[in-house]
Amino acid sequence: MAVYTHVDPDDLAALVARYDIGTVLSCKGIAEGVENSNFLLETTGGRFILTLYEKRVQQGDLPFFVDLLDHLAARGCPVPAMIRDRDGIAIQKISERSACLIQFLPGISLTHPTEGQCHAAGAALGAMHRAVADFSSARENSMGRAHWRGVAEATGNLDAVLPGLQAIVDDELAFLDANWPTDIPAHVIHADLFPDNVLMLGDTVTGLIDFYFAASDFRAYDVAVTHASWTFSDDGNRCSNAAARALMQGYLREVALSPDEIAVLPLLARGAALRFLLTRAHDWVHTPADALVTRKDPSPFLNRLRRYQAADAAALFLTA
Repeated sequence: MAVYTHVDPDDLAALVARYDIGTVLSCKGIAEGVENSNFLLETTGGRFILTLYEKRVQQGDLPFFVDLLDHLAARGCPVPAMIRDRDGIAIQKISERSACLIQFLPGISLTHPTEGQCHAAGAALGAMHRAVADFSSARENSMGRAHWRGVAEATGNLDAVLPGLQAIVDDELAFLDANWPTDIPAHVIHADLFPDNVLMLGDTVTGLIDFYFAASDFRAYDVAVTHASWTFSDDGNRCSNAAARALMQGYLREVALSPDEIAVLPLLARGAALRFLLTRAHDWVHTPADALVTRKDPSPFLNRLRRYQAADAAALFLTA
């Protein structure tokens, strides 16, 4: 979450008037994340999230996201509904941006999840995968492997971000291109299930949020992304075996990965680490100076990549 585009109060009042949610009490920007402009909106009818879509989210993809959330909600997944106005319209326009009002869910996002919370997150991911298996729509993964080289090139001089990064990225891209799997199970995945995209109360998941990278890809890749984001220290230098074991146990309680999927988890995790290393490096260079946004250091994902490259990386995915 972030704020790139500011909203005129009169325009906001006109937008809210289209809904049966009362009148505006307050609207505050949310600075976390890097993708869209987000606001906590309070009205006389409750609390909502107002999202203005920026950068990587294309207007043509918005109906896909609306349908996906509707599908998951209908199957009991804790996802936030996109609120429709009196005419049944979910996708709006404000400040020259496409926008949606989104249900506010209880819970907090975590910074240092416990083993129990890792287990719950893994189980929630698995339950989401079961729920989405019959979702009929598809979307290309705009941040999938086919696009990583383009992100690297668009960043510019990677050595200016981290010394020696250009050679590391070039070598890893070549390795992944040569070894990426082609025939393991795939469907729509979240693709960005970091701890700040999961709301929890204690060890209970109350919300899976921010589906704007959701796309068609390997389900095991989604597991790898979640592993990379939930089980490491902040600096990426240490993976907690206990947290990783709990995450995998939670997921496998819901979904039985095939032996082929389990075998390629370290490779997919290398791809996940590279993906976030590259996009963080790109945003580190290109985020506007006046944006209310928290830029994220790419170096912890370089450290994760190195750990997943190690000969014993398969041990990080064991459940016992």
